[in-house]
Amino acid sequence: MKNWVVITGSAKRIGAQTAKYLHSKGYNLVIHYHHSHEDALGLKQELIAHRADSVVLIQSALDTEAGIHEFLSKLADLKCEVSALINNASSFTPTPLATTDFAQCQSILTTNLVAPYLLSIAFAKQVNNKGVIINLLDIHGKRPLLDHGLYSISKAALEMATLSLAQELAPKVRVNGVAPGAIIWPEQSNVKVQKKIINDIPLERIGSSIDIAKTIGFLLEADYISGQVIAVDGGRSAVGFSGAQ
Repeated sequence: MKNWVVITGSAKRIGAQTAKYLHSKGYNLVIHYHHSHEDALGLKQELIAHRADSVVLIQSALDTEAGIHEFLSKLADLKCEVSALINNASSFTPTPLATTDFAQCQSILTTNLVAPYLLSIAFAKQVNNKGVIINLLDIHGKRPLLDHGLYSISKAALEMATLSLAQELAPKVRVNGVAPGAIIWPEQSNVKVQKKIINDIPLERIGSSIDIAKTIGFLLEADYISGQVIAVDGGRSAVGFSGAQ
């Protein structure tokens, strides 16, 4: 039986698909969520139907100092032997310049950068054996997304944090990043924008959550890879793309 893997923000979307995929590969899971209690509970029930006592839930916010401490306290109380941390939780919130304020800056940067950074440091202190950290980044950490400046900035910073932690936490912990491209359309996107994005993608299609999950699964097992960022974007970042959409 494999050790436990913590996945933040894993009640829905890419996080949930990653949880299902890793569970199918024999990993036990700590599924973290903030507001999505029903989704998290449903996911847990689905997974433990296949293997009992293999999933636990943690609820906490990750956009405040108190929430981060609450998460770490609850994780410590579980007494699970955690071997990997997947920092998936993220705030994808529009921040037009005219309405951006300090509270928004603090919330988004804490969720997308400060929380994964602090959780990674705490994880490295408690891991008993060789540990793995995987940060979910974004290709828009390279080219900013229009009206999502703070989101893009936070993902660019998290990419640097990934490289820095790979150096600081070695050789005990490997740290890598996965940068999705067009995987799930945002709720506010329109057909015209979607068509333009697909035209930028050499593979001429968007990806799926399972593409991200499989890449994470690969990095968990790739013992000699650290300090790397893998773009899962159908070749879009290799040939250039329009960042402001």
